[in-house]
Amino acid sequence: VQLQASGGGLVQAGGSLRLSCVSSRNIFTFNSMGWYRQVPGNERELVARINRGNIRYYEDSVKGRFTISRDITVDTVYLQMNNLKPEDTAVYYCAAGGTGNPDYWGEGTQVTVSS
Repeated sequence: VQLQASGGGLVQAGGSLRLSCVSSRNIFTFNSMGWYRQVPGNERELVARINRGNIRYYEDSVKGRFTISRDITVDTVYLQMNNLKPEDTAVYYCAAGGTGNPDYWGEGTQVTVSS
């Protein structure tokens, strides 16, 4: 399984970015897909997740600003990030798997938010 993430970049605070994650496998074969982020020196943290039943989870700090969605016709999961803050700066990773820790990881995409 390959997960190809893209869409990161440099944006000013208050701006928006949309991350995309294209799966080499039908995304319905995964129980869930999600986006994680990691800052150097910190553990990787779950930002948002969507499961097969379209139930979504968001980490508290991104609620109301980030939206996870999917397009099953192109096996892609998106993370729309609005009103970005400098503390959102991190490497973002796409992941897929079951109900626990992900089984598959994509390469990260850097998101940098300037103040």
